[in-house]
Order: sequence, then structure tokens, then C-alpha cells
Amino acid sequence: MIFAIFIAAAIVVIFAAIQLNKYGDVISQKSTWSGAMVGTLLIGGATSLPELTTSLTAVYIDNADIAVGNMLGSNVFNVLILMIFDFIYRKQKVFNTVDQSTHVPIAYTGLIMTALLAVSLLWQNTPDLFNVGMEMYLLVAIYIIVMRKAGEPEEEAEEPTSSLTLNQGVTRFIIAALIVFAAGSALAIYGDLIAKETGMNASFVGSFLIAASTSLPELVTVLAAFRIMNYSLAIGSILGSNLFNLQLLVVTDFFYRKDAILNVAAQSNVTVALLGFVMIALTIFALQRISVKRVFTYAIPSSVTVILYFVASYIMF
Repeated sequence: MIFAIFIAAAIVVIFAAIQLNKYGDVISQKSTWSGAMVGTLLIGGATSLPELTTSLTAVYIDNADIAVGNMLGSNVFNVLILMIFDFIYRKQKVFNTVDQSTHVPIAYTGLIMTALLAVSLLWQNTPDLFNVGMEMYLLVAIYIIVMRKAGEPEEEAEEPTSSLTLNQGVTRFIIAALIVFAAGSALAIYGDLIAKETGMNASFVGSFLIAASTSLPELVTVLAAFRIMNYSLAIGSILGSNLFNLQLLVVTDFFYRKDAILNVAAQSNVTVALLGFVMIALTIFALQRISVKRVFTYAIPSSVTVILYFVASYIMF
């Protein structure tokens, strides 16, 4: 029964995430926001909703490792998704075709935030205010500053191609987001039950198994964006989702009233944080490097990222 509900929830999430991408593209066409901004702020936030439910559930059952590991692991899995598609579509040289002005600052922000979390996890005795780690307040401050600057509209809007109006696109986007929230939450909860029956440790379950389940909306969103060749939307949705996940970690820490949550989380979460740092650094390299002619050379960052992920998974398992 648990497996049946899990599969049913996965099917619903796939359908809803496709609609999320579709109506996000309508908003991009009919508003002054670019595809990168729609991906970063709207789709990135909406597809992160299952992670929030999973981590809050972990807080409720007093499992800090699943709560923290889910957020960090989801970010790692998100980058893996992007790099796998980049490798599959390597002949298109995706990272060389998008505008860097939006994506690079967001990527660097994710890099800094992940480094901050890694240091806090290593420290394990960071100062707190109202049982919320000081690093969490820094995450919020950084996010607000960067998003205010990145959210400025572009001077030229994309030529509309959809028959839907902006209001229709926004309304249907919200409906799809609510469906993702409900079905994605069920996916996370029943994924957790399945994982517990296997007897695996909490850090691995949170960082890899549950994180992969809650990242299903991002997977479908990126797939849909690549199929319509809206690469900026795909990259923006992943980078934006990662930043939003870290803000959800702040919310998780707020509800974990015993102590600052990173002071309680196991040291094994440091491995995931460091893996995320390296994978984001490789993404930044792929975005900023000079265009290369050889497909083999272009695919090196994505290939290294995929290998690193599976090596780290094996080590933690």
C-alpha cells in the first residue's frame, strides 16, 4: 500500500510539474520578467514546497538529520539533474548559450550560502538567537539582498506566443503549485516510510533517498524546459530552487525549538554540504568559461559532477 501511494503521488507530481513549467513560461512571455527570473523566483520556489513539508515532518518526529540532510541533499540532487541534462544535450553547449548576468550572481550566492552551512556544521557550536543559529539570519539577509537586485525587470520583454493572458497564467501557475505541494508532500512522507523499512541511517536517507524524491518536480521542470529549448528557465529553476531550499532550512531551524538545528545534526551532513559546494563551483565554471569548440571538452564539468555525486553516495552509504 505504501508503494502504491508513493507511485501515485509521483505520477501526480510529474503532471503538475509539467504544468508548472508551462504556465511559468506564459508568465515569462507576458510579463517583464525574463525566463531566468521566472525560473529562479517562481518555479524555483514552487518546486521546493515538498522539501519544506518533509523537513517540518522530520522536525516533528525529532529527526534533525533528515531535516537538514533533506535540504542539503535536495540541492545536490538538483545540480545533478541540471548537469545530467547538460551532458545529454552537450552538443547544444547549453551553458554557453544563456545570459550570465542573472545566473552567475545566483550561483555565487548559493556557493557562499553552502560554504556558510558547511562551516556551521563543522563548528557544531555556533551562536544562536532564540534557538535559531546565527548563520540562519545571515542566510536570510543574503537572500533578501540578492533577490531584490536580481528581481529587477528587464527593459525588453519576450515576444508573447501563448494565447493565455498573464492573469490566466498566474492563476494556473498557483493551482499547479498547490498540487505540487500536496502530491510532493505525500511523496516525501511515504518515501520516508519506505526508507525507514530498509534500516538505512538517517543522514543517508535524508540526503539522498528523500532528497531525490522531493526533487522530482525539479527533474520534470528541467526536462520540460530543455524540450522547449528554454535553457535559461531550466538553469534558473535549479539555482533558484536551491536558494529557496536554504531559506526553508531557516524555517526548519525556527520550528526546531530544542537548539540550533545545525548544532544537533550529525557530522556526516558536512560531506553533503561540501559536495554541494564543489558541484555549485563546477556549475559556475561551466557558466563563466570561454566557449569551447570540442563537445568532449565542453562536457567535462557535467561529467565530473555526475561522477562526484555517485562517489559521495557510495561513501555515505
